[in-house]
Amino acid sequence: MKRLSWLLWSLPLGAHMVSMSTGELKVTGNRAHYELFMPMYEVAHVNDPAKTLLEHIRFKSGGAWAKASNESCHQDQGTYICAADYEFPAPVEELEAQCTFASVTVPNHVHLLHAYLGDKVDQAIFDFSFTDAQIRFRPPTPFEIAFQELASGFMRAAGGLAPLLFLVALVLAARNWSELAALTGAFLIAETLACLFAPRIAFPLSPRFIEAAAALTIAYLAFEIVLLPHSSFRWLVVGVLGLFHGAYFSIFLAQSGYNAATFLAGVALAELLLIGLLALIVTRLARFAWMRRVVPVAASLLLTVGMVWFFLRLRA
Repeated sequence: MKRLSWLLWSLPLGAHMVSMSTGELKVTGNRAHYELFMPMYEVAHVNDPAKTLLEHIRFKSGGAWAKASNESCHQDQGTYICAADYEFPAPVEELEAQCTFASVTVPNHVHLLHAYLGDKVDQAIFDFSFTDAQIRFRPPTPFEIAFQELASGFMRAAGGLAPLLFLVALVLAARNWSELAALTGAFLIAETLACLFAPRIAFPLSPRFIEAAAALTIAYLAFEIVLLPHSSFRWLVVGVLGLFHGAYFSIFLAQSGYNAATFLAGVALAELLLIGLLALIVTRLARFAWMRRVVPVAASLLLTVGMVWFFLRLRA
C-alpha cells in the first residue's frame, strides 16, 4: 500500500489530461515544408526541444526518408513553433509519416497532422500506440473514416490518466449494480452534452482549466465516497462532473474535424469496457473481508491525488 501511495502521489507531476499538438505539411513536387505547433507547457517536458522535437517526426516517399534542412524553432505567445523543409528523391504522390512525440513529451500526447498536396488534403493522428501513418492524398472511404473516428475516440478515452482515475472513482462510488448503471448513464450523457454545447460557449475553455477541473472531479467524487458514504443523488453529482471530462473531448473534436457521433461512440465503448472490467475486479475482491477497508483507503488516495493534481495545474 505504501508503494501504491507513492506512485499515485507522483502521477500528477508527469501527466496531462489534455496533451495535444498540431502540424501542417505542405508538399510541392519533391519538396515539403512542415510546421509544428505545440503548447509551451508540453515543451517543458522535452530536453533541448529545438533539436529533439524535429528528430521525432519524419517522412518517407518512394522508399526513402526525406532529407531535412532549414530546421528552426521559436516561441510565440505561449506556443512553440518548429519548421523544417524536406526533400524527397522524386515527386510525392503519397507518403509515410512517423511521429513519436509521445516518447519525449508525455505518454498520452496526441499529434494532429494536416497534409496538403495541391488541392488534395489528408490528415493523420499519432499517439503512443499509433506512430506510423500513410498519407495517400485521396478521399478516404466512408468505412475508413468511420473506423478512424471510432478508433480515435476509443484511444482518447482509454489512454488518458485522468479519465481512468475518474472511472476508478466512479466504480468505487457505486454501492450496487443498479447504482453503477445510473452513474454510468449520467456520466456518458453528460460527456455527450458537453461535446455538443462546448463549441457554442462564447469564451474558449483552456486546456489548463479543463485539466485542473478534471483533477477536481476525481477529488470530489473520492470525497463523496470517504465522507458522504450514504449520500443520495450521487448520479447527479457524477453527471455534473462528467461535463468537464466531455469538455476535453470537445477540444479534440474541434481540432480534428471528426464526426461527433462516431467519435463519441468510440469513447463510450472504451469507457463501458473499462467500467465493466473495474466493476468485475471490485466484485471479485468484495468477497474478502479486508476489501471493506481498501475502498476508503483507495478513495482517500484518489482524493489526495486529485487535489495535488488540481493545485499543480493551477500553478503551472
